[in-house]
Amino acid sequence: MTSKDQTQTGSAGRTAAVPPRAEWPEVGKRSEGGVVLTDVVLATFRLNARLMEAAQGMAANGGITAAWWQVLGGVLDEPRSVADAGRMMGVSRQAVQRIADLLVERGLAEYRPNPAHRRAKLLACTEAGYWAIRQISLAQGPWTTDLAKAVDLDDLRTTLSTLQTLITKLEEA
Repeated sequence: MTSKDQTQTGSAGRTAAVPPRAEWPEVGKRSEGGVVLTDVVLATFRLNARLMEAAQGMAANGGITAAWWQVLGGVLDEPRSVADAGRMMGVSRQAVQRIADLLVERGLAEYRPNPAHRRAKLLACTEAGYWAIRQISLAQGPWTTDLAKAVDLDDLRTTLSTLQTLITKLEEA
């Protein structure tokens, strides 16, 4: 057994001892729902990877990345604080902040005063940002229309409802 077999690196970068397998706790029996949900999670990971590949290609039509598209999408309808945009997208404020600063630097977004908070400025889309999104929409509309033909509309609605329920439950936890 090598020393690598006996240790693992934790989230803080510290190395902790790994007990012999015989001492590992037993994994409890999962319900049928738990097994199916695990399969849903794994399929969602795979779907996310394919969607991000497609998004990257479509975002190129607007001269931006998929991540930039996602952040701009969070402020298309109205200016929002970086924290609010992050909450809406389900990502950290820090992740949005890095991208927001790049968008502002490139003229695709701008910071505006926030009447509700002096320090947390609002991120707003500029005309250049709206133009980039319009260019992406020209590809995204036909892509979703074509892909949607492969799935029954009622199944898509059920999938959306199920995903929204899972998101709500996870955000309540």
